[in-house]
Amino acid sequence: MNIIKSFKVAAVAVASLVTLSASAQEELTGAGSTFINPLFSKIFADYKAAKVNYQSVGSGAGILQLTNKTVDFGDSDAPLNAAQMAATGGEGAVLHIPMASGAVVVTYNIPGVSGALNLTGKDLADIYLGKVTKWNAAEIKATNKNINLPDLPIVVIHRSDGSGTSFIFTDYLTKVNPEWATKVKAASAPNWPAGLGGKGSEGVAGLVKQTPGAIGYVELAYAKQNHMPYANIQNKSGKFIEPTLAATTLASNVTIPASTIVSITNTDNPNGYPIASFTWALIYKEQNYGGRSKAKAQAVVKLLWFNIHEGQKECTPLNYAPLSKSALKAAEAVLKSATYGGKAIL
Repeated sequence: MNIIKSFKVAAVAVASLVTLSASAQEELTGAGSTFINPLFSKIFADYKAAKVNYQSVGSGAGILQLTNKTVDFGDSDAPLNAAQMAATGGEGAVLHIPMASGAVVVTYNIPGVSGALNLTGKDLADIYLGKVTKWNAAEIKATNKNINLPDLPIVVIHRSDGSGTSFIFTDYLTKVNPEWATKVKAASAPNWPAGLGGKGSEGVAGLVKQTPGAIGYVELAYAKQNHMPYANIQNKSGKFIEPTLAATTLASNVTIPASTIVSITNTDNPNGYPIASFTWALIYKEQNYGGRSKAKAQAVVKLLWFNIHEGQKECTPLNYAPLSKSALKAAEAVLKSATYGGKAIL
């Protein structure tokens, strides 16, 4: 009986420790980029040190939630602009930590055409400007001589929400088409000259799939998961580049500034894919705000440290480019600058 009693006491003690451990686990919330969501979903499901709830609501909404301090971290495929920096406390108040890089692909629904189209940046911008309106337009036929393009109206699909994916896409168009650069420019929520809006990558993909003649843009991982066709895009060297992981990696292998804020669209690399970008996790440099505990601050920083180290193994299977050595070094330095009450967290 004593042995049985001892066993029961030990079992209760173990159960109590497990309950305490579970209750002590920090719960973290994040919001932002749909571009990075497939990768975050995998990493956060595997992460055991904290429970992470990430809302894939778009970069603009994520930045707004971070500004309002209703989430522990945001994520954006576009760095904060001047107005957003001012709203969050000024330049340097929010840290940008690169998580990975990925490609934005141009997808379409052209009945009878399943192969990859070749599109130049100028023609792509002219489509989104509403100037090229038919799939058999001379400009598109010139780079797709072996494809039988139909006399079908082009239905332009774009994001309706503030989106880092839109920023990457329009950043590229701004660099390759002077009219786009003058009339529309690079923005997370531009004043679109033409087309229909879909919320999130899901909305854009849904509209493209259900609309004959449609063209849209989503991240590579999302297009592959949904078996959507996508175009080869002409880069600065004049080559039509398939948006592969290798071509994205070549585009992202650049010198990283201390701030980590850098554009890699329209890459100089002759074999790099031109519509690519880093995506950044965003946290406040000073983590002691709004009654936050030091444990919460430590949990946020440790999560992001995990993302840029152990989490990188999940990039390649999901068609994201892992951080280069220089990008990792810069990301580490930025995370080490995070403080709680003025003292370094790491």
